[in-house]
Amino acid sequence: MSGRVVPVFLLTLCLTVTSVQSQGSPQDAFIIQYMERRLSQMEERLNQCEQNTMSFTQKTYDLSSEMRGYLSTISVLRSEVKNQMDSVSVRVERVERELEYLENKIPTQSDIEMEEALLEQQIKAAELDQLKKKAKIKMENDCSTALSQIKSLKIVKRAGDTYGSWFKDPSGGSAKVYLLSGIRNNTLLEYVSLRSFSERTTTPPAKVVQLPFPWQGTGHVVYNGFLFYHKADTPNQILKVDLLNGSVVDSTLIPGAGRIPVYSLNPNTYLDLAVDELGLWVIHADPEYGGNLVIAKMDKGTLAVEYTWDTQCKSRDAEGAFLICGTLYVVYNTRYGGRSTIQCLYDIHDTIHSDESPVLFFPKRYTSHSSIYYHPRDKQLYAWDDGYQTIYKVETSKNNKVTAE
Repeated sequence: MSGRVVPVFLLTLCLTVTSVQSQGSPQDAFIIQYMERRLSQMEERLNQCEQNTMSFTQKTYDLSSEMRGYLSTISVLRSEVKNQMDSVSVRVERVERELEYLENKIPTQSDIEMEEALLEQQIKAAELDQLKKKAKIKMENDCSTALSQIKSLKIVKRAGDTYGSWFKDPSGGSAKVYLLSGIRNNTLLEYVSLRSFSERTTTPPAKVVQLPFPWQGTGHVVYNGFLFYHKADTPNQILKVDLLNGSVVDSTLIPGAGRIPVYSLNPNTYLDLAVDELGLWVIHADPEYGGNLVIAKMDKGTLAVEYTWDTQCKSRDAEGAFLICGTLYVVYNTRYGGRSTIQCLYDIHDTIHSDESPVLFFPKRYTSHSSIYYHPRDKQLYAWDDGYQTIYKVETSKNNKVTAE
């Protein structure tokens, strides 16, 4: 509105000046000049005012644009903050639920006392079960024999590889000798007697039995006419093979076995089977038990594991082991070969203790056994000593503690 008034005012003023000029007088001419100067000054001021107005308008527009940008940014930040607050709220609710859950789960003092009492009952039940195991084994076979000395040595023959195993069937009336050479093979040699085996020219010749699957290691055994061995390429599978026809009649997996070698000086043997007066056993090492040896009593018919004992005997620097009347005797040596010694034993009846027993030495000064088997009827150890088939005569004595019990 003011923009329209100013031009009209100037036009009116110009008309007035023109009218005055037409009347003409000196005083009027001075007034006219004065008026023209004032008009010129007003025009300049108006132009300046218009320019200032335009500049202010542009600045206002720029400020408005900048403010809109800020508002947009604030809107985005507000949205992000809202999302974060929602997320925090969800987390807080979750934490509250978890705290409530934990509060409900944390047992009270009475619950803790009840759990401790239950645990104590379970421990007592386990100890009672262990005592029942020992009592049952004693009742099934009254065995009170303990190893007292390894007396003599006889080198029977040198046959086969550096590593291997040989033994007799400890079941009643059997005189057959079995030889398995190497740490992996599927051929078993059967001799009618020890004399036939020891002769330079075997008469009759050895019977060759082809096994359905190769074995691994040197921890095999023949019992009641069946060969029990660790099947190659399996961590803990034992096969039971009928030697009359070479067929597999049963197999089983030994829980927890086969993860580390049973003896550190025989790194290819992961399961070591043994027979004593009480029956069939399997020996293995448990890495979760510090590499200590574990012995398991097996049913020779079904291969079921009946009982298991964790022993304090280390597998480190051990080369073999055998059992006599439920007592494990572990044979130790050096990696370079030396005089073998029995430094650790474990009695399942808890009547013989390793720390109370003297170290037993083998008679030969330098040995390196890959397998050692105890024959309960012959009272002898059948060992494979660096390719030599060796027999050790052992002396046993009555364990008075077992007898008294």
